[in-house]
Amino acid sequence: MDIPDYDKALYYTMWGQWDDLLVLMVRTKDDILSKKIQHFLHSFNFSLDESTIIQSHDNLLYYIDHAMKNTISDSAVKM
Repeated sequence: MDIPDYDKALYYTMWGQWDDLLVLMVRTKDDILSKKIQHFLHSFNFSLDESTIIQSHDNLLYYIDHAMKNTISDSAVKM
């Protein structure tokens, strides 16, 4: 898993590039990231409840933040 996957996911999510986010969902090796993207895109496209969309968006952002912190700290330990 590369840090750029998380950077890309954050960028695509913040700028509303859903097609690129979908491609990232398929290509990433992080299964949890892929699931979080899938849940967000599904709720964004099909949910009528705005709170569900916001919650899935926030869950995706929280996971990206969490994964980036852990990936960066793991890289620092290896050096």
